[in-house]
Amino acid sequence: MREIAAELLSWHRSGTAYALATVVAVRGSAPRPPGAAMAVAESGEVVGSVSGGCVEGAVYELCREALASGEAVRESFGYSDDDAFAVGLTCGGTIDVLVRPVGEAMAEGLAALVRDERVAFAHVLPGATVVVWPDRHLGGTGHAALDRLVIRETRAMLDGGRTGVRSLCLPEDGGREAEVFVESYAPPPRLLVFGAIDHAAAVARIGGFLGYRVTVCDARPVFATRARFPAADEVVVDWPHRYLAREARDGRVDARTVVCVLTHDARFDVPLLEVALRLPVGYVGAMGSRRTHHDRLRRLRRAGLTDGELARLRSPIGLDLGARTPEETAVAIAAEVVAARRGGTALPLGQTNGPIHHDHLASEVA
Repeated sequence: MREIAAELLSWHRSGTAYALATVVAVRGSAPRPPGAAMAVAESGEVVGSVSGGCVEGAVYELCREALASGEAVRESFGYSDDDAFAVGLTCGGTIDVLVRPVGEAMAEGLAALVRDERVAFAHVLPGATVVVWPDRHLGGTGHAALDRLVIRETRAMLDGGRTGVRSLCLPEDGGREAEVFVESYAPPPRLLVFGAIDHAAAVARIGGFLGYRVTVCDARPVFATRARFPAADEVVVDWPHRYLAREARDGRVDARTVVCVLTHDARFDVPLLEVALRLPVGYVGAMGSRRTHHDRLRRLRRAGLTDGELARLRSPIGLDLGARTPEETAVAIAAEVVAARRGGTALPLGQTNGPIHHDHLASEVA
């Protein structure tokens, strides 16, 4: 929807009514991904596409009907072997399309999208839309408990930059179930790996698997090479503290950013951690033995860091999995990052009670 957001916003501002069709699910070799959108104005003008032309005519009629009735509808389109002239996808895939007239909540969301803000659209199928930011929301379903659940789930998906359908259950409402399609518009969170060592290559791989944009940074050009870190999105040759300070100054780190310090060399670590522990990032961890950790704390205290700032440092980095290899160590680091991000206890689930899925970041701003 991002590519047509400016046009839709202009329709809103001119008072033009329109219906919006959005791909909410795909199966097989469908031509457009979830989130692809097409809109039809009351004048008949069309912007966007849901299938590259295969079913646009049928979706156009559904949009016209939605404008007339004021009701939302969800329709599936797939390839038909029985009737070559039936409306369907020639590629053989199947798409589910949500069509609904658009209300005022969307206008604020579209404006945020045009401003390139982090924002998500939660479409509770088949009807209401809730626009969700990291710190606020607009719109609702008319059901308070469902709204809380939708907002929490949507913020968790926005945090990870994910789009898709989620099934929600309301235990307090007799186990009532609802489906919500979430469109997230946010750059992926960043994983900054400092120290071009073998462990960094494993951390970069698992970071990409978790959906992070991974940067490996080291001041030594002989080690910080693309060939050694093919899984990283970028490899930077620079002094780590200088690079992180510049990224923060330019607004490229935020509360989702993960900082992993793997050099365990005080020349690099101490000035880097002086910067990192004073930034509002989500996680700061540093590799090293317990002796290295205590020596590092002494140096950081001498550099003026407070006990509160030092308390943010996760060192030695990672959970106690008994890891030995770089890959096992990367799993231990990733597990701690996920636990910190989602508010997990890092205990075996068999030793805990309560919900399995929880997200303290979402509840803090709900």
